[in-house]
Amino acid sequence: MATATLPLLTPNDFSSDREVRWCPGCGDFSILSQLKKVLAVLNVPREKMVFVSGLGCAGRLPYYLSTYGFHGSYGRAPALATGLKLANPDLQVWVVTGDGDALSAGATHLIHALRRNVDLKILLFNNEVFGLSKGQASPTARPGTRTKTSPEGSFETPLRPISLALAAEATFVARTIDVDVNHMSEVLEKAAAHRGAAFVEIYQNCKIFNDGVFEYATDASIKTDTVIYLEHGRPLLFGRDRNQGLRLNGFEPEAVTLGHGITMDDILIHDERASEPTLAFLLSRLIGPHFPECLGVFRSVQRPTHQQLLDESFLQGDPPRLFEKLLAGDESWLVA
Repeated sequence: MATATLPLLTPNDFSSDREVRWCPGCGDFSILSQLKKVLAVLNVPREKMVFVSGLGCAGRLPYYLSTYGFHGSYGRAPALATGLKLANPDLQVWVVTGDGDALSAGATHLIHALRRNVDLKILLFNNEVFGLSKGQASPTARPGTRTKTSPEGSFETPLRPISLALAAEATFVARTIDVDVNHMSEVLEKAAAHRGAAFVEIYQNCKIFNDGVFEYATDASIKTDTVIYLEHGRPLLFGRDRNQGLRLNGFEPEAVTLGHGITMDDILIHDERASEPTLAFLLSRLIGPHFPECLGVFRSVQRPTHQQLLDESFLQGDPPRLFEKLLAGDESWLVA
């Protein structure tokens, strides 16, 4: 019996008939473009993909893709996506959210989706501001950020999405940036291939309300000193001549320059597959001006997904208590 071959898809096959409406210069255009390129090479039928979003500028993305989509309410995208994935495990489910949507009303939903290891691909667009509601300080706004709700500068301690995801036991955690399109595509492909909760923070420039906040990581004249690209099994080096690196001084990270008694043996080696997220968490805390920030995969490990654990649980007993029977029952369910 011949095996059916899926037709080859192109990025244009994932374009919907909706006009893309973001502000000119918005980083979301770049993310959408690279995402379509990645989807085209996954060999997954479009009818097997679903994009679930919450509120904010990022929430518009499902309208611009020719896949199934669901535009949810404020902060609830991870909960909606969890129910969708459990009801139909064959679907590839993506969550699109922003720093305001995911880390304000949605923080609890995000944490539980990650710690349960639900097989979701969660993309958090982080521009450190509420864009759609016209420029208020978000949970990731840096101290001193002037907005409509912080005219004298934000004074609150910002949340760090990567640190939060690692603390919630996400099995895949990564960060990329809107203008580095090759790096973004590479990270998105790895997230798509991961089995379990994959969390990707994407630094995204808001041209209108927080323009240039990530220039230190995009300006070619300085970013070699301000960014470390994480590579599994490779030393944590940076600088134009790659002669600077990170080492531990007790339990504290330290940026050092090779030479004068400091050798490559002193430099930390990145291990995204480490059983404990200790070093990954340390790297997630690095921020300028004293340290470069990290882009790439912080952690990528395997453990049973939420669906696998449910199946094992409901297959126990005589007769087996199949999860499908539970879903087919008359009981009401609340996804927290």
